[in-house]
Amino acid sequence: MSLTLTGRRAATAALTAALLVPLAACGNEDTQKDTGGSTPSGSASAAPRANLTVLAAASLTDVFKTAGAAYEKSHPGTKLTFSFAGSQELVAQVSQGAPADVLVTADTKSMDKVKAETGTPGIIARNRLVIATGEGNPLGVDDLKDLADTRLKVVLAAPEVPAGKYSKQILDAQKITVKPVSQEPNVRAVLSKVELGEADAGLVYKTDAESAKDKVDAVEIPDDRNAIAKYPAATIKDSRNAEAAAAFVAWLSSPEGQKILQDAGFQKP
Repeated sequence: MSLTLTGRRAATAALTAALLVPLAACGNEDTQKDTGGSTPSGSASAAPRANLTVLAAASLTDVFKTAGAAYEKSHPGTKLTFSFAGSQELVAQVSQGAPADVLVTADTKSMDKVKAETGTPGIIARNRLVIATGEGNPLGVDDLKDLADTRLKVVLAAPEVPAGKYSKQILDAQKITVKPVSQEPNVRAVLSKVELGEADAGLVYKTDAESAKDKVDAVEIPDDRNAIAKYPAATIKDSRNAEAAAAFVAWLSSPEGQKILQDAGFQKP
């Protein structure tokens, strides 16, 4: 009688253990799915595969093409599509609900205008202005005050463009009045006018002048008379690829992303 009861208890215990094994396995499987298999943050497989649309300030055109290629290589299955324009145009697109995943502007004020539509932004880089002139600086421009010479054809970014705001800021601070022959919708359009010889000089970011150093010269502006541009990056709340978008934004501040930005002449955040 005692042996039979013991045997039944043993059999019941064995059956219970057998039933618990697959349940435990299922629990482990669910945990792995929730944590992405516990893949370390920043590794190639940490970010889910996705097609991301990134709205970025025009001054990021060259460096983001390089950064995009590097990111896609280290994150197989992720495809980045960039749309470059003046920050004011990008903000308008986000406000109107244009489908996109990430926004990067050339100033914090532009980003602030769409704070209801974006996640919390983080500064990924800084930049500063220079005077772009024709190759060899044929007219001998060497100071901001030279831009007031009415014999010079000077081009500036429009006042609503970050580069235009920074330009106005430094010119006003020095009480320099410039009458531009045109005001362009983004800083790359200013650079293009100088490259093509349609303008004698223009205020652009240092990185823009660096990208066209075989066609234009850059006249440095001292720090105490310059303006520092800050580049915030944020995910867009309506993104269908929120996780992948956040991973790309985080990568921009990673050592790899920062090296690419700084190699292109951008300053540390």
